[in-house]
Order: sequence, then structure tokens, then C-alpha cells
Amino acid sequence: MEGKNYEKIMIATDGSKQVGKAIKAGIELAKLTGARLYAVYVISSTGYSPRDFGWEESLRELLESEAKKAVTSVEDMGKVSGIEVESVILEGHPADEILKFAEQEGMDFIVMGTLGRTGLERFLLGSIAEKIVRHSKIPVMVVKGETEE
Repeated sequence: MEGKNYEKIMIATDGSKQVGKAIKAGIELAKLTGARLYAVYVISSTGYSPRDFGWEESLRELLESEAKKAVTSVEDMGKVSGIEVESVILEGHPADEILKFAEQEGMDFIVMGTLGRTGLERFLLGSIAEKIVRHSKIPVMVVKGETEE
């Protein structure tokens, strides 16, 4: 990491167990560089289309609760390591929102995990990590998570 002064590092989290290794890597990078750390969670608006069915408020509360748990987990891991974490919850398409936030807020580095999806699941859902790696103007570290088997 010599030669580059990282001041702002983003950890993109989805709240899954598999992202734990990426969070640890982001925290370690922040400790080594003295960078400020941001935990970013995107409430995906691509997986549902709430209409007037009476359940959208409950769904919204559930999604916001999951988002808060995800960023709080990063905050807690940061505290244990002596690193302050600023949490950010966004809404939209995850890859687009992560890239937009990184550019608008002047991030120097993005750290994220991947579930390592393959086959039909990857084809149908696409890979958020892949899209971010392809389109990011700043360095991206993708940490492969442990699979649940």
C-alpha cells in the first residue's frame, strides 16, 4: 500500500456471514493506512416492487432493520479494532449506488465480499462485485467469503 495515501475506505456489506472476511480486510487496511472507514449497505430496489397491497410498510421496516444490522456489525467490528466506522444506508441498485457513492464522496478504495455464485444463479442475478470491479474508477478489493455447505 506504499505510495498511495488512502484517506477514505468503503466496506460494501450485504449483512451476510460471508462478508465477514471482507470486513476484517477493510478494517486491517484502515488500520495500516490511517484511513476513515465507511460501512455502506444498499437496500435493493431491484428485487421487489411495492404496490398498494398493504404489506409494503412491513417490508420496508424489515429491509431497513436488516440494513441497520449489517452496518452496525461493521461498526462493532471496527470498535473492537479501535477503528471508527461511519455507516451509510442507501437505496437502489446495489452496484450503481456503491459506485455513485464512492465517486461522490471521494472514496479511495472499495472493499467487498463475494458469495462466489456460479451457474444459473449467477446468470440470473448477475454479480454485484463483478459490476463494481468493471466500472469502478478506484481500486476494489474483492474478498471471497466462506461458502455455507
